[in-house]
Amino acid sequence: MWVWLATIGGIAALFLFDFLVHVRKLHHPSLKEAGVWSTFYIVVALLFGAGLWWVWGHDHGVEYLAGYITEKSLSVDNLFVFVIIMAKFQVPANFQQKALLIGIVIALVMRGIFIAIGGAAIDQFSWVFYLFGIFLLWTAYTLAKESLTGSHVQGEDYEPNALVHFIERRLPVTDDYRRAALVVREKGRLLVTPMFVVIVALGVTDLLFALDSIPAIYGLTEEPYIVFTANAFALLGLLQLYFLIGSLLDRLVYLGTGLALILAFIGVKLIFHAMEKNTLPFINGGEGIEAVPHISTWLSLGIIVSILAITTIASLVASRNGSKPVKHAARAEEQA
Repeated sequence: MWVWLATIGGIAALFLFDFLVHVRKLHHPSLKEAGVWSTFYIVVALLFGAGLWWVWGHDHGVEYLAGYITEKSLSVDNLFVFVIIMAKFQVPANFQQKALLIGIVIALVMRGIFIAIGGAAIDQFSWVFYLFGIFLLWTAYTLAKESLTGSHVQGEDYEPNALVHFIERRLPVTDDYRRAALVVREKGRLLVTPMFVVIVALGVTDLLFALDSIPAIYGLTEEPYIVFTANAFALLGLLQLYFLIGSLLDRLVYLGTGLALILAFIGVKLIFHAMEKNTLPFINGGEGIEAVPHISTWLSLGIIVSILAITTIASLVASRNGSKPVKHAARAEEQA
């Protein structure tokens, strides 16, 4: 328990530090600033992994590294939607850091709840791995389909979710951002600002992405502690990553295809793992299947890194050779 409390306290301190250093003074970070701090948080995440490796053994260290790389790559895909949300709500550049950070913190809290529920379900019911695997295979299929048809690369118009619709229709919302305040009081009446709506949209959107990422990382490790820390450190650097590679997102034309391959691979791995631990009576009489191939964490790490490297290089080469992907922000602004 003290390890969990110390870890949560340390991560909370990093988020607080991020807020005091970057968000408290509203500004649009330069490319240099975003690059320096993005590198800083990646180094912190890797140092944590090294410590985990040293204290808990190399197997858990590799599981954390594979999980962190997977979550980080999936978080890059999230940035496509974040760019569109910012354009849809016409968030001023100086206010974007605050909206992103608060939305990310909300998402991390909700992911923590999802991780706890998922860990408890896995401990009690091994067949949950079947559900996770099938879900990831379906997600990989839909993501690959979007990538091949171009809808994922081009980015479709953002459709507010039910919670955002409820806030916009039921709560009084100010006409402007009121210097990035979340709520204001006017003539004795409490009003929410567009910043409040944007934060809800970002938090709920990132929470929906967790439906893919959390089953994916449970395919690499069964330790809730590793699942939580990998998610936390991947989200921690997402703010800086948004400003660092925002202009490069349109060049990652094969990112969706690469992520689809990663999700499909982990989905197959989860189903293999479920078959090894099988308890369902209508499959092999309720006994585990020994002939199923075992995919080690080292092999998983190598495959994930290879897919990311190949798709990134292929994307940059294709962009340099004349591909003209649609600009996400520009298109979203036009549609808005």
